[in-house]
Amino acid sequence: MPKELKRCEWPGPDDLMQDYHDNEWGVPVHDDLKWFEFLVLDAFQAGLSWRTVLHKREAFRKVFKGFDPEKVARMSAAELEKARTNPDIIRNRLKIQATVKNAVAFLKLQESHDSFDAFIWQFTEGKTVQNKWKSMDQIPASTPLSDQVSKSLKSEGFTFVGSTICYAFLQAAGVVNDHIVSCFRHRHLVK
Repeated sequence: MPKELKRCEWPGPDDLMQDYHDNEWGVPVHDDLKWFEFLVLDAFQAGLSWRTVLHKREAFRKVFKGFDPEKVARMSAAELEKARTNPDIIRNRLKIQATVKNAVAFLKLQESHDSFDAFIWQFTEGKTVQNKWKSMDQIPASTPLSDQVSKSLKSEGFTFVGSTICYAFLQAAGVVNDHIVSCFRHRHLVK
């Protein structure tokens, strides 16, 4: 990327973080497998940095079967124990168990709403919330929207979907455009 383009500060000098910021973060998602991936990764991020999770993403992809919720929902106790001892991922027993529980809830939600995508975009009537933050310190950790999504997901049987986690995946999946206005990606994602 030419140096004259300005981006949000959070990727820092990390190439993987910059690539994620420039090509993925904030791009509207309409694919259920991608939605499940964001749910999994953002649950594992709880209490940690996104950089840590992003650098382990491919290992998570292998352990959690390409982020296919049908396959994850059927993971055996032996597979879960193997995940818990895998040094390539974050080995939090509760988060690993939550991934399987969330896969089951995800499949049920797909049945009742035709798709997870249809369910999640209903909160904004299918439109991206276009924020106009001038600096990173203006961006909230959660909002009334993420509160509402969190409450709804919990009522559907999901865990590790607190408001802050929900806001993170709403940002990542483009339901919310939280690129600062001076970032070159902000204007690319305004519709």
